[in-house]
Amino acid sequence: MSEIKSIPRIVPPWPFEAYAHTITPLSEADGGGYLITFPDLPGCMSDGETEAEAVANGRDAFIGVVSALADMGREIPAPSFNPQDGVVPSASGKFIIRAPKTMHARLTTRAKAEGVSLNTMVLTLLAEGLGTAR
Repeated sequence: MSEIKSIPRIVPPWPFEAYAHTITPLSEADGGGYLITFPDLPGCMSDGETEAEAVANGRDAFIGVVSALADMGREIPAPSFNPQDGVVPSASGKFIIRAPKTMHARLTTRAKAEGVSLNTMVLTLLAEGLGTAR
């Protein structure tokens, strides 16, 4: 019979918030809920019934993975997002988003009323939301 090793929790060199994460809905066949993954930490993932629960469980998974890496003497990957310059090295500046049809319709209507493209309207709203509108 093998023993279960207890791994001490560490204080990570970078906080959870520094790491990009992706939350995706799980199909009913996969149990439903949401899956959280971390591109900078391959294999680090968790899930939850709600997005908030997936993030909370993702925090535990994050601590578990970085603690295990430290215990094994492996390097903990740095987050690819640098808050100092706000740029992700692998970011192309282009992304695709799926939105509910009603949101898409509202955005399209507002863009038309403002006399701008849908892309410009979404970019403006994102910039305002991030507090970086110029």
